[in-house]
Amino acid sequence: MTNETIKTMLRRYSCRAYTDKTPADEDLRIIANAAVAAPSAMNLQRWHVIVVKNKELIQDMEAEGMRIIANMEDKSTYERIMSRGGKLYYNAPCMIVIAVPKSENPGSELLDCGIVTQNIALAATSLGIDNVICGMTRLCLSEERADELKQRLGFPEGYDFGMSVLLGYAQAPGKPHEPDMGKVSFVE
Repeated sequence: MTNETIKTMLRRYSCRAYTDKTPADEDLRIIANAAVAAPSAMNLQRWHVIVVKNKELIQDMEAEGMRIIANMEDKSTYERIMSRGGKLYYNAPCMIVIAVPKSENPGSELLDCGIVTQNIALAATSLGIDNVICGMTRLCLSEERADELKQRLGFPEGYDFGMSVLLGYAQAPGKPHEPDMGKVSFVE
């Protein structure tokens, strides 16, 4: 296979153990640019991309998320996270949060957010930056401290959490999941 884009897609994996090395600002700008270059419904680009390097803020968000998970009646999510080292964000030194407008019917905004998320993950991988798409950030941005944390993140007025991507460098090399070609069909 010689196509670099396909190679990047096939080598990307979900990193769940990071060193404390933060990606370079230039690389983060490239990733942010790739994010906002994503296609969107009617080219409305209803998103706001927030690059977070503030480790204290990331730790506060993680602590709030873990507090919420620990208090859930169903302990399976908490137990799964604890079995992976007890860190919601796996010690990632950087995070990108995608904010989307509040909406009663958020269909196209969330679809567009998914496209932005994929652009971030693939751009990071192409630059040698490990990553994992992380929906768990939704927890700390939807409960008691949501307004405070959104303000600290610089959320635009009227926006909610869409998705986040954790970025950094893996403690050890990882490998992508095995694609299930049984989920593909061709109609001729």
